[in-house]
Amino acid sequence: MPPFPGRTKGGHFREPSRRPCRCHDDGAPGLPRGGGLMSPGARPLLLLVFWTLAAPARPSSESDGGCYAFSRPVILQGLTDNSRFRALCSRERLLASFGDSVVRLSTANTYSYQKVDLPFQEYVERLLQPQDPTSLGNDTLYFFGDNNFTEWASLFRHYSPPTFGLLGTTPAYSFGIAGAGSGVPFHWHGPGFSEVIYGRKHWFLYPPEKTPEFHPNKTTLSWLQDMYPALTPSARPLECTIQAGEILYFPDRWWHATLNLDTSVFISTFLS
Repeated sequence: MPPFPGRTKGGHFREPSRRPCRCHDDGAPGLPRGGGLMSPGARPLLLLVFWTLAAPARPSSESDGGCYAFSRPVILQGLTDNSRFRALCSRERLLASFGDSVVRLSTANTYSYQKVDLPFQEYVERLLQPQDPTSLGNDTLYFFGDNNFTEWASLFRHYSPPTFGLLGTTPAYSFGIAGAGSGVPFHWHGPGFSEVIYGRKHWFLYPPEKTPEFHPNKTTLSWLQDMYPALTPSARPLECTIQAGEILYFPDRWWHATLNLDTSVFISTFLS
């Protein structure tokens, strides 16, 4: 795995922006649209920048991408082909393969203290619903991380992770499936990548020195409805919507909150 970020032939990147959040396709802010499990989203509207160098290399200046590895998030496209993995993540195939498997759910609050175990089929049929805006984070169960990689090996072996890494780190993977309007409120950890397999995931990001104002037990959807509209332009986070097939790289200790705009399947590669 070459040092991040480098450049690769055929890849693209773009940066999150401070454009106000618009989570409906019709431009209305606020609530995400609903959607069936694992439906692909529309293509992004932001300008794409072509990566021209053929061989990955550790960059040495901002002009060739060196700023991203340690200080700025970036959206990557065209780095890997996960079409086979995506096909295996359809609702029908996942239920056929893992319906009886027990999965561990976390509460959707900043600290995720509570864990609940239940069959994957029960999670999909009973809990994989659009987020209730009035629910607190500790009342919302979310399937992400805590994966049994031995039991799910037949699926995960088909995933092609990002081809970049940071020197001295080891990748660790976390797989998730969540309903429209769900997400995790602001928190931070080490650097990593997050790829959307189905659906769309909206990100809100602040640099480490800019602590966001939020309640750790309020969902991202609640924060978006109650606190986001009052933010001044200078206080707004960086934002982006990650579509199916795209990857977000987030640097070390960046604050971030996520909001699934559709029922979504996603996988993160944490660099620890």
